[in-house]
This record gives sequence, C-alpha cells and structure tokens, in this order.
Amino acid sequence: MSKRTEKAQFAGSEGELKAMTRELTELHNDVSEPSMWAGISNMIDSMRGAEGSGRSTSRRTFLLGAGAAVAGGAALMAVGATPGLAAAATRSESRLHLADAAMFPPAGYTGDLAVAAVAASLENLAVFAYNAGLTAATAGKLGAVPPAVATFATTAKAQHTQHAAAWNAVLAQHGKAKITETNPTLTPTVQAAFAKVTDVTGLAQLALMLESAAAATYQAETSKLKSTSAIGLSASIEPVEMQHIAILYYVMGMYPGSQTTAGTPIAFSSTALAA
Repeated sequence: MSKRTEKAQFAGSEGELKAMTRELTELHNDVSEPSMWAGISNMIDSMRGAEGSGRSTSRRTFLLGAGAAVAGGAALMAVGATPGLAAAATRSESRLHLADAAMFPPAGYTGDLAVAAVAASLENLAVFAYNAGLTAATAGKLGAVPPAVATFATTAKAQHTQHAAAWNAVLAQHGKAKITETNPTLTPTVQAAFAKVTDVTGLAQLALMLESAAAATYQAETSKLKSTSAIGLSASIEPVEMQHIAILYYVMGMYPGSQTTAGTPIAFSSTALAA
C-alpha cells in the first residue's frame, strides 16, 4: 500500500490526535472521573436512604461492587448476529446472547434503575464495538491504522468500560443483576454497519454513530431521572461521550455541526439518535 493511500485513510495529524487524546485523558482523570465517583456514591446512598438503609458508600464499595462486571466481556445481544462483528471480537467477547428487545430493561428495573440499565447496555455496546475494531485493526483487516487512532480507540474503550461499571455498581447495590448484554435496540444496526467497515474512516463513522446515540440517550433520559444524584451521575458521563464525538469528527476530517450530506448545520447535541 502506498504512503498516499495510507494517509488518505486519516484526514488529520497524528500529533494533534495524540494531543487531543492526552487532553481527553487528563480531563477525564481530573474532572469527569471524580464527578462520576461522587455521582455513584450519592445515587446509591440517596436511594438507600429512601429505602431506609442509611449505609454510606465509598469508592472502595464501588470497586467491590463493580469488580465482577467487566463491560469488555459483554455478551452480544441480538438474533441472527452478523459474522463480521462476532469474528472480530475475541474469546468471551464473541459470545452471543439471544434476547427479546421487548423485554429490555428486564422486569423489575423501574424508575432510575431502568435508566441505569439502558445506560449500561449502551456502554457495553460501545466497549464491544471499539474492541472489535481494535481486533480487526490488529489483524490487518482495516488497512494501515495510525497508532494515534488506535490509542484514541483504546482510551475511549477504557472510559466506556468505567461508565458501564458505574451504572452496574448502582444496580448491584440495589439488588439488581448487572447488565452485561449490549443494547438490543442498537446492536443489529451496529452489526450491519461493522460488516461493511474496511478502513479507519469506516470504523470512525461506526464509532461516531455509537457515541452520538449514547450522548443523545443521556441527554434525553437525564430529564426522566427522579433523584438529583442520578442526574449528577448521568451529567458526569455525557460530556465524555461528547468529547469522543468531537475527536471522531476530527479523525474523519469533519467539523462538528455540519454533518448532513447537504453540508447544512445540525444540532451538535441532537437527541434524534437516543436509544
């Protein structure tokens, strides 16, 4: 493959993408993650208080509660899985779990816990897709993948893993089974899209679709949350998804806000793709 062809797969500068990913990591470590820890603790404690428990929740409690839920091992929830996505995943991540989308969230997940279940399923799907993309890139199925692109994908995957663990910690602390499946509404769409991915641009477009759906869902569902602590947790995660979106537009050489085929501006934080 010629250098010209390799370069055509990535519209930006590797140096700039590395800097963006570094800033994303620093902001996540300094602001987003601490806010998420606080949101988890507050949401668990406030809901326990309503139930008369009164026990406090620390970061250690979260780690113990979330330790068994690794979003990277999420089962793919769909009937008739597309081979491309399953084949690109590895070991436990290629498991298929047949499920009825009409039964999601499962019975018994109501109110804020229903929102938590949906959020966890979306984060699981993002982790699965990023992992599948990285695996395909390592196998040479996407052509030349710039190291900076792989670093961003790895970083985004890790952050989505944390988000899924956060929501699952809330569920576990309230006696609910953790959500380890991917979102049943979006999984078939992701399967179909991934089967057509052949290069970095296609992978970035797929990731953008997932990130946009996640951000839109957080924006739409936050208004439905009842407790201020749940709103705080959701609000600490949505900006991270929006940061991923901005970087993905850069990877594709596009400017956020002018993504239609006609080139006309659309709302950067639209809720049209909400799950």
